[in-house]
Amino acid sequence: MLIGGKLDNELKGDRGIWLIFILLSLMSLLAVYSSTGTLAFNERNGNTSIYLIKHAGCTWLWFVARIFQSPFTLLKICKWAPYMLAITVPLLLFTLLWGVEKNDARRWLEVPVLGLSFQPSDFAKLALIIYLARTISLKQDVIKDFKKGFLPLILPVGLVCLLIGFANLSTAAILFFTCALMMFVGRVSIKHLMVLGAFGVVGLGMLFGIGMAFPENSRVATWKNRIQQFAGTAEEADTYQVDMAKIAIANGGWLGVGPGNSFQRNYIPYPYADFIYAVIIEEYGLLGGIGVLFLYIYLFYRCVKLVTRSPRAFGAMLAMGLSLLLMVQAFVNIAVSVNLMPVTGVTLPLISMGGSSIIFISIAVGIILSVSKHIEQDPGAQQKKDTLANEQA
Repeated sequence: MLIGGKLDNELKGDRGIWLIFILLSLMSLLAVYSSTGTLAFNERNGNTSIYLIKHAGCTWLWFVARIFQSPFTLLKICKWAPYMLAITVPLLLFTLLWGVEKNDARRWLEVPVLGLSFQPSDFAKLALIIYLARTISLKQDVIKDFKKGFLPLILPVGLVCLLIGFANLSTAAILFFTCALMMFVGRVSIKHLMVLGAFGVVGLGMLFGIGMAFPENSRVATWKNRIQQFAGTAEEADTYQVDMAKIAIANGGWLGVGPGNSFQRNYIPYPYADFIYAVIIEEYGLLGGIGVLFLYIYLFYRCVKLVTRSPRAFGAMLAMGLSLLLMVQAFVNIAVSVNLMPVTGVTLPLISMGGSSIIFISIAVGIILSVSKHIEQDPGAQQKKDTLANEQA
C-alpha cells in the first residue's frame, strides 16, 4: 500500500506529458535497437541487446528515481540554480582544455574509477535554463532596466554559450536561441533583445577568429565545410550523410518498410543518433515521421498550457524554457535529416541513443512534470484557471 500510494502520488501531474514521454521512450527503444546493428557488429560481435539494455537503463533510470525518491521540487531547484551555474563554467573550461577528444572535438569528460563519460554541455543546458528562469522571475519589476534586469541575464548566457561553442557550435546556437526566446516570453525589452542578437554575432565572430588563429585546435574547417555542403558551393562537397538519409526517407514512402527492416541504417553515419529520424521514416513511413513530429508539438502545447495556469513566475518560466529547449533541438535534428539545415550533429531528444544526453533530457521532462504537479496541488492555480475560464466565457 505504501509503494502503491507513493506511485500514485508521483504519477500525478500532466497526464498528457506523461503519455508523450512514455510514447517517445518506447519509440526510442525500437529505433535504437534497430539502428545499432552495424555498431554492434563492429564492436560487440553483433550483440545489439547490449546497446538496447544500456539505452533502456539511461531512459528509465530517471523514472525509477522519481517514483522512489522524488528529488525534484521547485523550491530546491530554485535554490540550486546559482550553484549549478557556478559549477558549469569551470566544468566547461576544464573540458575545453583537458576533455576527452572524440570526432575531433573535446566535448567529453570521463568519470574516474567508473570509466563512464558524459558531456558537460548537457548539464550546462539544464543549469543555464534553470538559472535564467530564476533570474527572470525574480527581476520582473526591473526586467526593462538594462543594468538591473538585462545584464544579469546576458552575461551568463554569453559566457556559457561561448565556452560550449568552441567544441560544439550547434549546441551553443540552440541554447542561445532558446535563451533569447525565454527572455522574449519574460518581457525583456525588444531593444535589449536586439543587443543580445548583436552580442551573439560578436560571439560567433570571436569563435571563428580564434579558430582561424589556432586551426589545429578548432572546428572552423568543419563548420565551413558543412555550410558549403548545404549551400552547394564546395567544389568537392561530401554529401554522403545527407544522400543516405534522403534514400532512407524515399524508401519509407507513406507506411515504411516495417520495424527493424531499415536498409539504409547500414550506410547512414550515426543512424542511432544524428540521423535516427531518417531511420524512423524508412521503417514507419512518412506517417510515422509525422507522428513523432506531432508528439513534440503536442508536448510544447501542453507546456504552454502549464505556463498559462501557473500562479508562480518561476514555474512558468522553467516549464517554458525547458520545453523550448526540447522543441528547438528536436526541430533542428529533424530539419537536418530532411536536408533543410546543414549537418549539425545534434541528437533527437528522448529518442536518439545517448548516455548523459538522454539522462539530462529526461530530468528536464521530470522538472516539467514537477511544475505540473505543483500547479495541481496549488489552490492559486485553480483560482487562476477559473478566472481565465470566466474571462473567456
